[in-house]
Amino acid sequence: MEITDLTPAEHRVWQAFPLGEGVDFRESPDDDPRAGASWGPERTVRAEVLRALLLNGPTQDGEIAGMKLTGARITGRLDLRYGTVEHPVRLRSCHFEDTPNLYGAQVRALVLSDSVLPGLRAGTLRVELVLRITCCRITGPVRLAGAQIAGAFFANGAELGIPPGPDEPPAPAPAVADEAVLQLNHADIGTDLWAVGLVAHGQVRLNGATVGGQVNLDDAELNVPGDIALHAETLSVGTDLRAMRLRARGMLNLSGARIPRHVNLAYARLSHPGGSALRASSCVIGELWLREAAPVQGTVNLRRSQLDLLHVPPEVWPGEVKLDGLAYQRLAPHLPAEQRLPLLEREAGGYLPQGYEQLAAAYRTVGDEAAARTVQLAKLRRHRRTLPPYARIWGHLQDVTVGYGFRPMRAAGWLLVLLLTGALAFALHHPPALKSDEAPDFNPVFYTLDLLIPIIGFGQEQAYAPEGWYQWLSYLLVATGWVLVTTVAAGITRSLSRQ
Repeated sequence: MEITDLTPAEHRVWQAFPLGEGVDFRESPDDDPRAGASWGPERTVRAEVLRALLLNGPTQDGEIAGMKLTGARITGRLDLRYGTVEHPVRLRSCHFEDTPNLYGAQVRALVLSDSVLPGLRAGTLRVELVLRITCCRITGPVRLAGAQIAGAFFANGAELGIPPGPDEPPAPAPAVADEAVLQLNHADIGTDLWAVGLVAHGQVRLNGATVGGQVNLDDAELNVPGDIALHAETLSVGTDLRAMRLRARGMLNLSGARIPRHVNLAYARLSHPGGSALRASSCVIGELWLREAAPVQGTVNLRRSQLDLLHVPPEVWPGEVKLDGLAYQRLAPHLPAEQRLPLLEREAGGYLPQGYEQLAAAYRTVGDEAAARTVQLAKLRRHRRTLPPYARIWGHLQDVTVGYGFRPMRAAGWLLVLLLTGALAFALHHPPALKSDEAPDFNPVFYTLDLLIPIIGFGQEQAYAPEGWYQWLSYLLVATGWVLVTTVAAGITRSLSRQ
């Protein structure tokens, strides 16, 4: 391109490029790039001029060339496909009339902050430093699938997609554009993905992406009602996924993700009625936080995931959960078992013993044996509801008498009741002695103890033989004594072993 073909505005850009100097066409710092279609020739630059500069522009000895353009209207398509740009590209607060095409390109740094674009084609883009679309307004899809960004990717405050009109309800799933508005599937980001305050009117896709540092979606809004808002299957993150105060209408799909530290959804609002609001199955996560979040609208699916800490208050859980195979070390906040148990009743798969075993193990980890026993008792009671009627009768009997063995003091109480009953009955009617001349003096209390406690002998049981219904009472005392004494002994053994 000859310099004589340039407009005055383009000539300014051409002269500034080899010096790495900036050109600012704005009339005031408050200029809105959304009005850029009305900007005149004094601030209009053709995309072919920018292409010529970036691929084969002039340089000057001792200076670092670079594109630094602010507040321009860029006409035509900026086509850098497969090109290698040795200079940083900074196009801030610009208005693009056509979608830039950087598919397969290599650039040092790409900054499009505060600009307005109809889309961005940059699949398999390679960036040596950073990529910024901070505070951009991009109506079409941002295609960055397979991109390799050695530094960070910034999308703070960006608005992607086309929002519904002021009097228009959100579009249901079939009306949503087929393409995700932000496509980072299989991208490789060396440090952080920073998207605080991102507003996406369409799907954000991170399937198979690798982020060396942190993914930050604090205060973001993801709007795809009835469909998947965040598609991040097999996402790999080096540290944390932050999404505090996230507002998501549509599913968060983290299935198969690997996040070693935190998934922080504190104060978030997750809504996908009739479907899964949070799907984090088969994940490996350090800590999952939903602290002080709004009650989840939709199912939470954590099947087969592994967590170190699960911090979800009971009131946040939805009416249906899928927790089969979920493994965690600790729960927060620490609450009585009675407040945690209702969650296991909401399991979509019905009664699953593993959920009770896992909850009991978490209580044992923090030394709360009483809560662990409460969970085990609840497990047996829940299991009883799945049994045939005759088995339920036996289960009820075990529950009432000894709490399935987890309430040994209840057994001691029954022993006391039986002792008083037997002592009173035999005090009113002494059983006859087998050998009157050899029998010790009859004592109704110790005689009843002889019947109830099989391991202690006071010489009363062998000396006296009750008759009639008193004989049946003695049989009952012997049988129940064996069961109750064994239960008490097991409870004492567990208590001693814990100490």
